[in-house]
Amino acid sequence: MRDVAIVGAGPYGLSLAAHFSERGVPFYIFGRPMDSWLAHMPRGMLLKSDGFASNLYDPDGAFTLKRFCAERGIEYADAGLPVRLDTFSAYGLAFGERMVPELKDRTVVRIERLPAGFRLVADDGNAVTTRRVVLAVGITHFEHIPASLAHLPPDLLSHSFRHHDLDAFRYRSVAVIGGGSSAIDLAGLLHDSGARVQLVARRTSLRFHSKPPDRPRPRWQRIRHPSSGLGPGLRSRFFADFPGAFHYLPERLRVEAVRRTLGPSGGWFSKKKVIDRVPLLLGHRIEGAKAEDHKVRLCLRSVSGARREIMAEHVIAATGYQVDLTRLTFLSGEIRSLIQTAAGSPVLSATFESSVPGLFFVGLAAANSFGPVMRFAFGAGFAARTITRAMLQSVSVAAAPAKTPSIATSAK
Repeated sequence: MRDVAIVGAGPYGLSLAAHFSERGVPFYIFGRPMDSWLAHMPRGMLLKSDGFASNLYDPDGAFTLKRFCAERGIEYADAGLPVRLDTFSAYGLAFGERMVPELKDRTVVRIERLPAGFRLVADDGNAVTTRRVVLAVGITHFEHIPASLAHLPPDLLSHSFRHHDLDAFRYRSVAVIGGGSSAIDLAGLLHDSGARVQLVARRTSLRFHSKPPDRPRPRWQRIRHPSSGLGPGLRSRFFADFPGAFHYLPERLRVEAVRRTLGPSGGWFSKKKVIDRVPLLLGHRIEGAKAEDHKVRLCLRSVSGARREIMAEHVIAATGYQVDLTRLTFLSGEIRSLIQTAAGSPVLSATFESSVPGLFFVGLAAANSFGPVMRFAFGAGFAARTITRAMLQSVSVAAAPAKTPSIATSAK
């Protein structure tokens, strides 16, 4: 029996596996490498995170995005030059090949609790047992669709998570619902793909990040608004660099901070993709949606109380993600029933462990415990270091080899 299994092979899972491998912690890793980025983000997207904040993390910081781009001859800057989706995806795959060898593609379909650990079953029927499990599933399983749309059939409604190739929408009318970066990026890319797209949002105006200055900022600005992996500002600096301290804030404050911090906004570079190009219906909420003759009739109400209707051949809900543990159907009912939650997310210890001994959560599911940084790749370094220290303190690895062969699967 190996000590731990990692379920998920995105930035968090791969970073954790790199730390385990280097520190001699015997492990399995289950996950399709960079699946969310390769299959569920729209082709042509640019990351909001700056280059320096878009790394995966090995213990020595040896294989950064900057180094990858230098090796491949790809243009790179720590800030001011958006990171392309295809660059980040390729970097993640290269990181996995270099830091986590022998990754394979299988799917975890069941995790059961044992007296001394867990049993994980793959879709090919093979099973492994481990003492601990780290769930690094990211946003997978957690897409949120508003109740006002949820009744529509799947041929007329989808979530933004379901779209990578947008060419299928060419010449079709599409209504994108949402006012955050996913909605803004998707609307702009759909327009570029030849779709007749409208963006509908409850917000009365769209927000965009400020473009990084071309010149170094004055010292007083750097002190008052320090840079961080989550953007400039003292609050962002705290959330980015001190998630361990955030964990000790009262639960109510933590949940509220996660809800209010870094709200819906697009990257500075996405503004030109939608403004004066994509029809915007801002300040409108959906009162009803009805399927009619292979189209959707959306009934909207503005902030002034005025009503209007629009028709679309397809509706895409770019309405974000909400942690809901009932959607983790690969976890046995017994395990799910034993996980203590707060505001829908698991309550975690200072080492990311849930109320089920040996079961850990990282990424989005850990945000209410460790702050907004857990919604971004930048948080993977802290999570990997913290959990690795916990494993080393609780398990003797003196006899373990320096490198451990890994098995990879994905959890869906």
